[in-house]
This record gives sequence, structure tokens and C-alpha cells, in this order.
Amino acid sequence: MLDQIINWNNVYLQAIRVNGGAPGPIARTGAIMHAAIYDAVNSIEKTYKPYLNIITAKPGASKEAAAVYAAYTVLSSDSVYPFSKEKSQSFFNAERDKAIEEIKKSGASQQSIDDGKELGLAAAQAIINYRLADGYNDNTPYTPGNKPGDWRPTGSGDPVTPNWGKVKPFSPTAIERFRPTRPAGFKTKQALLASVEYAAQVNEVKRLGSANSTERTQEQTDIALFWANDVDGTYKPPGQLYTLTQIVSKLRGLSFSENARLFALVGLALGDAAILAWDAKYDTDLDLWRPETAIQRAFEDGNVGTIADPTWRPLSPNPDGTRFSPAFPAYVSGHATFAALHAGIMRNFFGTDNVTFTLTSEDPSARGNNGIRITRTFNSFSSAALENGRSRIYLGVHFQWDADAAYISGTKLADFLFENLLTPV
Repeated sequence: MLDQIINWNNVYLQAIRVNGGAPGPIARTGAIMHAAIYDAVNSIEKTYKPYLNIITAKPGASKEAAAVYAAYTVLSSDSVYPFSKEKSQSFFNAERDKAIEEIKKSGASQQSIDDGKELGLAAAQAIINYRLADGYNDNTPYTPGNKPGDWRPTGSGDPVTPNWGKVKPFSPTAIERFRPTRPAGFKTKQALLASVEYAAQVNEVKRLGSANSTERTQEQTDIALFWANDVDGTYKPPGQLYTLTQIVSKLRGLSFSENARLFALVGLALGDAAILAWDAKYDTDLDLWRPETAIQRAFEDGNVGTIADPTWRPLSPNPDGTRFSPAFPAYVSGHATFAALHAGIMRNFFGTDNVTFTLTSEDPSARGNNGIRITRTFNSFSSAALENGRSRIYLGVHFQWDADAAYISGTKLADFLFENLLTPV
């Protein structure tokens, strides 16, 4: 029978492709959906501690139906993600009906489906209510700085979700506990910009991340585009990691219940990854400018090791071929933070880092000369995560310390989350 955990993960990813959006709200939605599914399924089996509560389940309730209705209820809720009703609600309804028909064909009775529905609705509503006041809808205006080193818009839009670092974490901790140290340890932005370390960071991305770089190899270009998935129409960075989770789940032959727990842990981790990264981006006094600005305005940094190039543009492409930097500060990398937390959860869950898998990409530019999507094979979760972070330098949108700091902080948070959530009874 079709695994409804993976099925509804795919429904969620398709909704992201159609609706687009920022990484934080996307990750929050996945966390809420998979936590609701987990609490519904675990309320029947009671083998692990719940995320919120064990909900009374009627004897014989279908755990598959519980999962379907938990996922459907979350995705249909306006307080979780403002999916366009015109684009998505009929799709959600159709997927719900198909899933229930599949469960009926497996031999489940109508009573067990109805009881599973009741459980799924209760689990979903509990976590929806729990997250209503988590700060997801904080629209407090953000004013970019105008001093050397300050992030400012680069032509790709207004600052994206500047208050996301203040959203309530999914794990039981203050996110500031895992906040990364300042780049190279410099206490002031002025000292940072004047340093040898800063010049090295800028000049590396200037060479390797330029749209017309002559030093970036073809493999480095492939790596940059493979991990990008920044543009609407893709499953975005969280979606690529969920797809990786699906691949490894199938390779390892996980059961329905094991998938409920794995995808919940991944979802909660990615939800916290966005909060951790956005806290570092906006909620310190750093708010570091992107390489694009740093290189074009190097005459402002007071560093003899950098030379301004007002024509410099990153490799990062829009579908129309124009170049862009994501509309939020550089330090730290969101991609690298997502990747670190995902790798940490997978390593902990499977008890090893050494798992081999092949992954694809949905970025429209991640295609070879034959037009076929690029694929990459990895022998560990950490090697994939580290390459994901490194890719942002080749793409021209981050400095290396943005990736390094994210990997360290994200790994610590992943270990904390795994030790404290959804643990065995």
C-alpha cells in the first residue's frame, strides 16, 4: 500500500512548487504537518513520546487515515501557510479522496477510517492551535542599514521575513543558545571589514562566484546550480532535503510508523533551521551584506586587500537569465543551516553518517549539456551537507564563513533536537 507519510510529503512539496514562498514559512508548514501526522500515528502505537500529546484513539482506528486527515487539515489551514485556495484547495481535496480510496482498497473498514479521521483532525488542530501565536505573522518593518558592511537590497526585492528569527522554536530551547559566533571572532563590523580574513573571503567568492568566472570549474558550476532551488516553481531548499529523506527511507525499507517519526524529526529540524539562520541574519548587530554588495562597494570597506568591481554579478540565475542575490543578509547561510540540521537528524536516526544515496535537483538551471537534470551521489549525510554549504560560494551569494558557522551551529541544534524530541517511551 502507498505510504501516506511519503505521499503527503509529496503533496506538500507540490503545493510549494505551485505557490512558492520564503524558506521560513515553507519550513514551518512542513514541521507542523509532519508533527501532526506523528502525533496522530503515535497516539495509536504509543511507542515514542508525543510531540504535544497522546490523543485518545478508538480501538481499530486506521493510522493511515489518521495521517491523511492530519496532513490535509494542516495544509488546508490559513494559519499554517497562505496557500492560494484557487491553486491548492481542490488539489488537497483530490489528494485526500485518492488517499482514502487507497486505504479502503487495502481492506480498512469505514469505521476504522472514520475513527482515524477523528484522530487526525484532533492531532492537526492541536498543533495548529499551539502554533497560532508563535510569531509567524510578525510584520514589523525592517530598515536596512547604509553603512559599510550593512546588508541592503540588491534589486531582488525587499528584505524577506526579517522577523523570522523571533518565531517560537519547535524544539524546547531558546534559539539564541545555538547562535553562531561572529565571523572570525571580530567584535565590531569595522574590525571585521578591515581584516585579512575578510579580504580572503571576499576575493574567493569574487573569483569563484562570478557570473562570468574563468576560474570556476564545470563541476563547481554544477554544484552551485544543483543545490540552488531558490526560484519559485521548485521545491525550495527544504524540499530538496525532504526528497533526500524519501530516498533514504526507501533505501532502508522503513515502515509506515518509522517514517512518521523520521519525517517529523526532519520537519521539526528544518523548522528550527529557518529560525536559527534568520536569527543570525537579522537579530544581531551584524546583518552582513551579500558578496554582490561587498564586491561592488569594496571602496567603502577600508580594506587594502579588496578592489571594487561595480559590474560584478553572482552566478545565481533567475529563469530569465538575470542574476540575483537572495533578499536577506549573508551571515549565516540558510541553505547550510538547513543542510546541517538535516544531516544531523539523519545521522542520529540511522545511527551512522555513512549512507550512500543519489540525489537530483529541481533548479531549472541544474541541467547538463544534454538537458537532463544533474544528479550527484554522496557517501554520507555530512558530505552532502558540506557541499550544499560550499555551493553558495560557487553561486556567488555567500562567503565561506556563512556556511562554516551554519554547519557548526546547525549540527549542535540537530543533536539537541534528537536527544529531546520524539524519544522512546
